[in-house]
Amino acid sequence: MQTQADIINFWSHIPDLSDSLTDEDEEPPDGRIKTLDADACLLKSPPPATLFSLPSEASSVSPSQRNTFRKTFYPGVTAKQWNSWHWQVANRIRRGDQLGRFLQLSKDEELAVNGTGTTLPLSITPYYLSLLNPTDPEHPLRRSVVPTTGELTQGPGEADDPLGEDNQSPVPGLVHRYPDRVLFLVHDFCSTYCRYCTRSRVVGHGTINPTTARFERMLDYIRRTKTIRDVLISGGDPLLLSDDRLEWLLSSLRKIPHVEVIRIGTKVPAVLPQRITPALVKMLRRYHPLYMSLHFIHPDECTPETTKACARLADAGIPLGSQTVLLRGINDTVETMKGLMHGVMKMRVRPYYLYQCDPITGSAHFRTSVKKGLDIIQGLRGFTSGYAIPTYVIDAPGGGGKIPLLPDSVIGKEGSDLLLRNYEERCFRYPDVV
Repeated sequence: MQTQADIINFWSHIPDLSDSLTDEDEEPPDGRIKTLDADACLLKSPPPATLFSLPSEASSVSPSQRNTFRKTFYPGVTAKQWNSWHWQVANRIRRGDQLGRFLQLSKDEELAVNGTGTTLPLSITPYYLSLLNPTDPEHPLRRSVVPTTGELTQGPGEADDPLGEDNQSPVPGLVHRYPDRVLFLVHDFCSTYCRYCTRSRVVGHGTINPTTARFERMLDYIRRTKTIRDVLISGGDPLLLSDDRLEWLLSSLRKIPHVEVIRIGTKVPAVLPQRITPALVKMLRRYHPLYMSLHFIHPDECTPETTKACARLADAGIPLGSQTVLLRGINDTVETMKGLMHGVMKMRVRPYYLYQCDPITGSAHFRTSVKKGLDIIQGLRGFTSGYAIPTYVIDAPGGGGKIPLLPDSVIGKEGSDLLLRNYEERCFRYPDVV
């Protein structure tokens, strides 16, 4: 096993060993996820001390440098395998001893990764791991996927199911909170688990399975409830279903006359962009109107691979919106949030929601004050285009739904005039109509 000194040496002297990839390299060899021995693909001995300097921000790590990561840690893996989503899923990092080969783990990370008590399993795709800074435990993407002991402490007001989803499920796996919408949980599996996940109580435990019998019970409820016009497919990550299984679900929903809109919530373009294959996109475009909510948290996720994945979806006519969770020390500055919003817009993704982090058990180290979120929105307004400003919301604990939050812009009234404050803190009058 590599020592910490080996890891530091590796990331300090990596040469550019780039090779060009073609679209042919992106298609998986078959339609099934094979069970592989992930350790068999890993480098067993310390990497050579002839490597490149890692920038402080992973977003500046070029594709050629990520190819070097592959060639160093996965020397027997071809570009075609690396760009197969099946290979990425089968070889995700799931144990502390595996993770320690790539990262110089801090004491806190070691305790959390190798100990017990964390509710959410460890899982990171090799692709996403290549974006992490191996020596800095405070690196934003690393903090979002590597466990820490903060997960073991339950703070005031925190709960395993803070949004009350279980109490709003008329059928297991189906959440009916709003009159005209339902949340359809296909399974509990993600390729990469975010440590702040709202559903950490259930995801990754194999208790929610994509069986036909379960799906049919959920579909039957939707058929009988004619007020439902909008179905959000989520999980777990629904894009980890096979193309055939996902199409069966989409076609079943499309046969229900009162279902007008289908949405898919996914983080796949950020953590597993290889999944967005031409075959998947060709299938999805048959089920319009179809929308996608994509989960991004930091500019480092806006890589060429993710940009290509989003372009394929957008070219298929699928409107893309971004959903971002506000996270302490990860994206809680105006500069970082602006960089992320500009980054997703360049990928043809419209900023949609900025979520206040839900008070799940063990989330205190991720949550900011609400004032911090309002200050960020205030810092964006007027300093970037309106399209780049998401709606800041709290998903009310107990199942109250999303409540939008806005900085104070209405100062008051003077006579019939409304007094308004703009982004420069200047006051203006608007002749209000009584």
